[in-house]
Amino acid sequence: MTLADWFNARKTAQIAARDNEVKVDDSIGKLWTLCYNCNAQLPKSDLENNLNVCPYCDYHFRIGAKERVKLIFDEGTFEEKFKNILPCDPLEFVDTQTYKQRQVEAKEKTELDEAVIVGTGEIEGTRVASAIMDFDYMGGSMGSVVGERITKIMEYALEEKLPVIVFTSSGGARMQESALSLMQMAKTGCAVAKLNEAKLLYITVLCEPTFGGVTASFGTLGDIMIAEKGARIGFAGRRVIEQTIREKLPADFQTAEYLLKYGQIDMVLSRKEMKTTLSKILKIHLG
Repeated sequence: MTLADWFNARKTAQIAARDNEVKVDDSIGKLWTLCYNCNAQLPKSDLENNLNVCPYCDYHFRIGAKERVKLIFDEGTFEEKFKNILPCDPLEFVDTQTYKQRQVEAKEKTELDEAVIVGTGEIEGTRVASAIMDFDYMGGSMGSVVGERITKIMEYALEEKLPVIVFTSSGGARMQESALSLMQMAKTGCAVAKLNEAKLLYITVLCEPTFGGVTASFGTLGDIMIAEKGARIGFAGRRVIEQTIREKLPADFQTAEYLLKYGQIDMVLSRKEMKTTLSKILKIHLG
């Protein structure tokens, strides 16, 4: 059966499901992925083998924290830390759901207990401290636990004299924690300042997407700022800005390439280049 036949069969099944309440076979969705950029249908196994990068247009799909750990760190060297710092519900916040329920759903979706993993590991033999954010956990939003874990790993790096690399992927501060989440901007910023005073290398890798309070704090304080190819980076979102200034923005506005063009970041890297380039930077700076 060809791919076109699959789609026709699926469409027929969807119509039948709508009319007769028949369960739709979702096997095609489990085997294929649609590229958001070029609309190519990609076998999921091939996409995963290509580091979740489209082989036709080089579009970089968003990946989770666990996948990025496997991609960046030497096998078996990453040691997660501060897992005992866990989320709670200090404000007993409720919107369409309780905050606790959203946390449960996020944990089930990602198999993580928060939107960031922190720890130490080796990149081609060089030991570093690192924080890796995961957008799939409540939009990678920064609450008190995210801020505390990132601050703790930076303080650990100070004690151990380690360089720090942070991989950001976030929609910004977590609204369910109100001012408690905004306080993390100042706290993480102060931790970065301590790294600077100690003359420890701090690298930020801005991944798809990085916005809001993360961009406005530790995300853009790196000694070296790298962006993954095609990543969207900014503070307010594109639509908010356009509605505010009542002007149409350039098509590439807030992309990694746009920021590089105007000198706001140091380099843009493809996913395949990331580990090797980080290793070279570390070896140059650490002598």
